[in-house]
Amino acid sequence: MTTESDVRRKTQSDIAFDEGLDEAAIDELVAASAFETLDPEYRQSDRFRATLKAHARIVDVQPADIVVREGDWGNSAFFILSGRIAVEIEPPESGMPQEMLGRRRDRPKSLLQALTQLFTNHRFPEFRGRFSFAGSKSAVQRRGAGNATRIYLQDLDGVLKKYAHAFLEPGQFFGEIAALGRTRRTATLFAVEHGRLIEIRWQGLRDIMRRDEGIQALIDKRFRERSLRAFLEASPMFSHLREGHDDALSELANGVELKVFGEYGRAQSFRKMADEAMAGDFSGEHLIASQGDYPNGIVMIRCGLARVSHKFHHGERTASYLGPGQDFGFNEIMAGHGSNKPVSLQHSLRALGYLMAVVVPTALVEKYILNHPDSPWHHKVQETEATGRSNAVQRVDQDLVEFLVGNRFVNGTATMLIDMDRCTRCDDCVRACAASHDNNPRFLRNGPINNGVMVANACMHCRDPICMIECPTGAISRKLDDGEVAINDESCIGCGTCSNNCPYDAIRMVEIRDSGGLFLRDRSVASRAPITKATKCDLCVEQKGGPACQRACPHDAMIRLDMSDVEQLVQWHNQ
Repeated sequence: MTTESDVRRKTQSDIAFDEGLDEAAIDELVAASAFETLDPEYRQSDRFRATLKAHARIVDVQPADIVVREGDWGNSAFFILSGRIAVEIEPPESGMPQEMLGRRRDRPKSLLQALTQLFTNHRFPEFRGRFSFAGSKSAVQRRGAGNATRIYLQDLDGVLKKYAHAFLEPGQFFGEIAALGRTRRTATLFAVEHGRLIEIRWQGLRDIMRRDEGIQALIDKRFRERSLRAFLEASPMFSHLREGHDDALSELANGVELKVFGEYGRAQSFRKMADEAMAGDFSGEHLIASQGDYPNGIVMIRCGLARVSHKFHHGERTASYLGPGQDFGFNEIMAGHGSNKPVSLQHSLRALGYLMAVVVPTALVEKYILNHPDSPWHHKVQETEATGRSNAVQRVDQDLVEFLVGNRFVNGTATMLIDMDRCTRCDDCVRACAASHDNNPRFLRNGPINNGVMVANACMHCRDPICMIECPTGAISRKLDDGEVAINDESCIGCGTCSNNCPYDAIRMVEIRDSGGLFLRDRSVASRAPITKATKCDLCVEQKGGPACQRACPHDAMIRLDMSDVEQLVQWHNQ
């Protein structure tokens, strides 16, 4: 007997990348040259068709369409079916300006502008001029609708003449390194003629790689040569190998092991794991290394966050946390170096959500760090730096540490913390924010509180910004120079993807108005629904002196804090 409470659980096929992908389109994908090296039996199987239906779509591009943009986060790779794609190879200092790529270039207000804004702000909230929908001041325009919206260059011929580029031909693929590693795109690619692409999400690419040794080997080779080598070279641990040690870097890149933990780009699982961690249950976090085990190498965080903990009574206690570029296990390897008695790990390491790690085997650590004549790393210096971070964390109330780590607030580079014992609820911070943004506050003085410390609902400008994944126009992006996450209002189509993906409720969708206070409505739909835009904290990039909220607090109760700076957190908390 079926009741109203009986429902069918959703499966992968219910959440397709392109719900309009029919059987004829799937036949076209199966026959594509990109999959020629696949096992013929698997290529004709229902399983392969199901993978394509769930994770792939066909993208038609027109000349000048920007396919991927340098600096953006991406979760998909592209195979070229037809048409040529240009890759900009111009050096960063002479490459295409940010305005040309649809990003907003913020210019700080002059002193006069900063003063006059107090008298020229609009009366009604979220004002937008009608002219902003008639055209754009940037060097890009957009076409399409919904998730199919694409921005394009206005002067394709001029771009091709002025900026160095290379061409990708049909049969080639790109974007796989950023997709699999959840890192930013390293180049801008745009169409130079009408063409067709297969866009495939990282989950589908992962499944195909398991079945196609040729694609897997090629992607692995490209990843190690391009991305992994640069990551190792940029690490302070191997800085002494940057000049004249190409063979050593190649051996390192070929000898390390890549490991991935957690779910990619799932804000809901992120929230669920945070709730479990706050309840003292770390079982939802993927265990990378366990206290008491012997290290087989250094774990270097390439992407994501990790919790460092140790056994305490009958449970676990957080000792520290790690972010991109930081490492785990070196102290123990160093302590046991040259001894017949190895030293076991003094802490456990767990992934907080999605994490990609690079494991450098102990043999390579000894060869290129501990025994290398050019290595600047000395035992006492490294031991002091590694233990200093953990010691600093221990000077903060333990409940607060568990609260910050468990809720993943340590992901922020500009987390808003409010000391509720000092805060008098005067709301000067909110008024200052509104005055700096045309009478529209860009944060809420609201949020979870622990031990008298509130983490406000304000954009934290995360190291790993989940909000940027799947934005169809690239309206939300990280600035290449200072790392701030910003929204270009002209490019935003109000789809709400970024707001839904943000695990911290820091992005608000607002209905915009004209100068008379009337809602601007979408005449292209029958309902004429009000047009919405995504809004959030921008760290007052146009204001002199930085975030107005922090400067306006009369009681020094607020701070915008880079959570990787543990010492500053300690000083503020214990002041």
